[in-house]
Amino acid sequence: MKNKITWIKWGTGLALPLALVGLFELLKGDQARMGWWVDHVMAPMEQFLARIWSVFPAFSVAEVLTALALMVGVVWLIRAVVLLIRKREGRIFAKRLLAMLGAVLWIWCAMDWMWNAAYYAPSFAQRSGLETQPYSVETLEQVTALFAEKAAKYSTQVQRDENGLFAEDTAAIFEKGPEIYENLMQEFPCLELEHPTRAKPIFFSRLQSWLGFTGVYFPFTGEANVNVDAPSCLLPATIAHEMAHQRMVAAEQEANFVGIAASVTSGDPVYVYSGYLMGLIQLCNALYPVDPEGWSAIVEQYFTPELASDWNDNNAYWAELSSPVEDAAEQVYDSFLKGNDQELGMRSYGACVDLLVTYFS
Repeated sequence: MKNKITWIKWGTGLALPLALVGLFELLKGDQARMGWWVDHVMAPMEQFLARIWSVFPAFSVAEVLTALALMVGVVWLIRAVVLLIRKREGRIFAKRLLAMLGAVLWIWCAMDWMWNAAYYAPSFAQRSGLETQPYSVETLEQVTALFAEKAAKYSTQVQRDENGLFAEDTAAIFEKGPEIYENLMQEFPCLELEHPTRAKPIFFSRLQSWLGFTGVYFPFTGEANVNVDAPSCLLPATIAHEMAHQRMVAAEQEANFVGIAASVTSGDPVYVYSGYLMGLIQLCNALYPVDPEGWSAIVEQYFTPELASDWNDNNAYWAELSSPVEDAAEQVYDSFLKGNDQELGMRSYGACVDLLVTYFS
């Protein structure tokens, strides 16, 4: 009887998640099935979880769970090694390794069915009807100039500190977040969310910066988590980006576009400025390699002292933190994206430019 229970336990711990991962691999090519799963199961479940954990607006439950999981995993493994060395308990060591393998399989399974499925469902472009079109360098330059003009205009309408840097109240920015999609939802009903919840600040934001990330959506709690150590001029647009993931916009290039579009159409000067600034960064990164003279002309014509201060502060911050650790983290995430049919990987953020030019030209 004991052996039977053991087999059932290990079967549940190892075979079941492996079977569910296999089922996902079989079905992920069926966009209609994936779309049904996302719309009728995954999205409602994660939105329900987000409402539950919204009772803790000051901290990220996702961050707490991640820290606990890492600590438990390390302690579990250390204890297994100690038992192996001191007592020569090879069976116990093997069981602990199998238990850790089971935990990894369940996390893999949960990621597939609670997030990765969104990569194989209809995209935002398909749901909204916004399809990118070929465009010329001249058109790219025109849209970049538009964003520079708007960013310059709104750069003088936000609070600044004694150094001339963006200094709006962080708590107020987070509080405003759930409202910023109201205008964009009227144009794109597929972005509608019945009970939007606030994004959460990340306590270990400096660690996020070392890894090269400004935010992360955590599907197991439905929370949009945001780095608050990075220059705050891009905080509103980053919040909008992570909240796009709550609306099941999975692809990074689409979430970036949606976040920018939500910000600049929100009617709130703080979000509008941040959205135009983030879009301007994306557009300038695309324009400079193909038309450096056009880029220089835009900078000379439109960059106000306020806009230039925020631009330079953001560049200096990320340049200071650049390291092999950041490069390694980006490579891991790049592999994750490509493993879910996001062929551009991390470069998919650059594809946001195509959507910006299509929408704003």
